[in-house]
Order: sequence, then structure tokens, then C-alpha cells
Amino acid sequence: MEFLELKDFLDMKVAQYNRPNFIQNDPICIPHQFTKKQDIEIAAFFAAILAWGQRKTIINKCNELFARMDHAPYDFMLHHGNADLKGLLGFKHRTFNDTDLLYFVSFFNRHYQQSDSLETAFLSPADEFRTEYTAGMTSGTVPLVSGSASAACLLPELSSAVPRIEKSLNYFRSYFFSLADYPRRTIKHVSSPLQKSTCKRLNMFLRWMVRQDHKGVDFGIWNRLKPADLICPCDVHVDRVARKLGLIERKQTDWKTAVELTARLLEFDPSDPVKYDFALFGLGVEEKF
Repeated sequence: MEFLELKDFLDMKVAQYNRPNFIQNDPICIPHQFTKKQDIEIAAFFAAILAWGQRKTIINKCNELFARMDHAPYDFMLHHGNADLKGLLGFKHRTFNDTDLLYFVSFFNRHYQQSDSLETAFLSPADEFRTEYTAGMTSGTVPLVSGSASAACLLPELSSAVPRIEKSLNYFRSYFFSLADYPRRTIKHVSSPLQKSTCKRLNMFLRWMVRQDHKGVDFGIWNRLKPADLICPCDVHVDRVARKLGLIERKQTDWKTAVELTARLLEFDPSDPVKYDFALFGLGVEEKF
């Protein structure tokens, strides 16, 4: 398709899928059960992290998880006791188990004692990558190591060459695993561009939190990160459809692929490129494009 024809086609599909009736069969229905900002953040984060496999199963497991927290995740994170934590034992979704869950609870407890929003966990001071959380760590099996980040992440003079969200995701992973007792097995559940991951789940979570279009799907409850900063979640469906439409040339699927796709989507809408996730995902899942 020519540029304008493809833009019109994708805009039409965004309008088709970016509406409340999309919610009921998607993991985003989980945070929509809540109204308090912090409950939404926590519910959305878990829904995104657990988002692999069949959507029906993901939704059921999330509902099970928050039932164990008496449907009050923020209150649970701040005020749980040992008996409450025992109620989480036995939870499992694919490779995510109760060991991982208990660490997530520890992280949220620590974070929300210091901040009233999860957005700050993605904001490094001066929008630069911090390495103080990474001392003594090594790449791959543990979160990060000082010096393993790209030069663009670490050097202020090069930082503008790297997408803001790349720095935010690298920072978040180092911050998330900054507690002394993090389990090594839990590391695999929180990705970052340093691992060359597409970071599909975290990018999806950020889309939910940041996009503000008042269509009743994405929440738009954060305001320091901007929709123009976001990177398109690149799962198997989005990747397949984007390649068919000529939006991706890179052979493999990794972080650079997600950045390449987003750069193409920025041509269609420089202020809100990730809205096209609705179109690409809808075409792939609902229409088997």
C-alpha cells in the first residue's frame, strides 16, 4: 500500500479496536476492575507481566491472584502480614510462581513507601541511566552490571540518540531488582533492552498507563512519560502483521525491531504512534491477517 492508503487503513482499524468492547477479552480488563490509581497500577503491572498464553487463562489467573489479596492490591502491598503472605503460596502461572510473587510484593511494599505512583520507578534522575543499583551484578543471569549498558544510556552527550523509553526500561529493571534478597529465578520475568528483548509486556503496561485518548481502554493516569515516547509492544501477532504490511525489515525480532516498527508508526502519528498497536494486534488476533 502507498503511505496515505496504509495510514487510512490503520487509522480505521484503530477506531475499530480502540473501544470498550475490546476490554472484556483482553488482560487490560483486570486493571479496569479498580478505580484507585495505585490499585490500577499494580493490577495492570501483574496483568502485563502474566500476559503470555491464552488470554482467557491470563485473565483467570489474574482474578485468582487479586482474590488472594481481597481485591485490594495497594492496601495489601502496604499492610500485609505473614498470614496474608501465606495466602499467596501456591500461586502459579506458567513459569511465574509464588517465589516470584513474594518478591514482587516486597518490591511494591518498598516502592509505595517512597512514592505514591509506580511511574517514578521508570524515571531516572535527569532522565539518565543510573548504575548505583547495579553494583556487583552481571549481565544475563542477574539484572545489570555497571558498564554493560550501551554508551548511549550511560553518557549524557549520547543520551539523546536513545529512545527515552529504552533508558526508562533499563533503569526500571535495575531499580526493580535493587532489593538485597531478590531471587535469581525472578530475573527472567522483568526484561529490558539490555537483554535485547522486545519488552512486549512492559511496553504494553506503559501503553496502558501513559496513553490519554479518553476512549475507555488505556488509562492515561501518568503524565511525566508521554505517548510520543512509547515503543510499540511487539508480540508475535503484531510482528507478523507489521511485516506483511512492510513496516519491519529487520530479520530477527528483538528490541531494535520494536524501535524500527515504532519509528515507522511515528510517520503516521508523531504524537501517538503506539495507538497503532490496536490496529496491528486486532488484525493479527481477531482477523488472522
